[in-house]
Amino acid sequence: MSSPDPQVRAARNLTDPSPESTSEKKRPRSPRNRGPVVAVTGAATGVGELLTARLAASDEIKQVIAIDERRGEVSEATWHILDVRDPAIAEKLRGADVVVHLALDLDLETDPAARTAYNVRGTQTVLTAAAAAGVHRVVLCTSAMVYGALPDNDVPLSEDAELRATAEATGVGDLLEIERLGRRAPRAHPGLNVTVVRPTVLVGGTDTALTRYFESPRLLVVAGSRPTWQFCHVDDLVTALEYAALEKIDGEFAVGCDGWLEQEEVEELSGVRRMELPSAVALGAAARLHRIGLTPSPAGDLAYTMHPWVVSVSRLHDVGWRPQWTNEEVLGALLEEVEGRHTVAGRRLGRKDATAVSATAAGATVALLGTAALVRRARKARRRI
Repeated sequence: MSSPDPQVRAARNLTDPSPESTSEKKRPRSPRNRGPVVAVTGAATGVGELLTARLAASDEIKQVIAIDERRGEVSEATWHILDVRDPAIAEKLRGADVVVHLALDLDLETDPAARTAYNVRGTQTVLTAAAAAGVHRVVLCTSAMVYGALPDNDVPLSEDAELRATAEATGVGDLLEIERLGRRAPRAHPGLNVTVVRPTVLVGGTDTALTRYFESPRLLVVAGSRPTWQFCHVDDLVTALEYAALEKIDGEFAVGCDGWLEQEEVEELSGVRRMELPSAVALGAAARLHRIGLTPSPAGDLAYTMHPWVVSVSRLHDVGWRPQWTNEEVLGALLEEVEGRHTVAGRRLGRKDATAVSATAAGATVALLGTAALVRRARKARRRI
């Protein structure tokens, strides 16, 4: 399945100017003397880069301040090169009306302690600096994962549902702490408003435990579970963040495709068959593999492939936003993106290993059920050091 051309999608949002009457003077385009000044952290890469480019091209934005540890490619923005944990960021934010904080590290391979130190300290510094600089709104981007993946979740969840996630999945503890900081900030800094954007399974140049799920030779399904899938393409996340930057929406809201896909639909659309394992086997193997350092994903990541955590996106709908991508289209784009990659239990395999695992229909099962042998081998290696 091919994904829609981004240029075609952009064209959907463009309208041809109506021809001017011959009796009217042709006026030059007015300068950007109205609209907010928006600062974007993490502006040189990923979603931050896409948002910076979009805002810089918008007539509704007066100026874009771009902040990152290196200069990005958007020349129309005003760049400041520094770490978001540096208190000097307060001076760089002076004159900004809104800050969109996207400088987060959710890399699977990053040391968890270092990742948490960066994410939490960075957010804390940005919130404090924004208040000191006179910024009146900060937009934080977390994830719908904060709702938690639980067997008794409503389908879909309300956006104001209780956040029941735990810190057992990759980065989710950081996201929960970021949300706590966001809730406390207006009390500590009267006049500062905080908006929280929670995308569903994010696709488009991303590498997460959930996108790696689709790199496996078989789609792992835990017996007795009920997986449901709701995707969010980065294009749609960027337009939702633009709405927040322009203050068309505030508070806490989710962003993603309308509706969801059941596991059976995902398997039919992807053409990838399932591998079903008992819960104790799948969770036990994942925990042991992670504990000895063979895979980057803790067992907690499996919950998000087992239980529903889809969420309504009604708040964005209420202000006129609509996703440009469907779940089926995003799944197609994801499958194209991961083609040629091979992952088992969250661990990327080289070509030789991938060939061995894929050699038989039971290869993926063998990879998980062989955990005990891997554990013994790792322990022996440690003893020799």
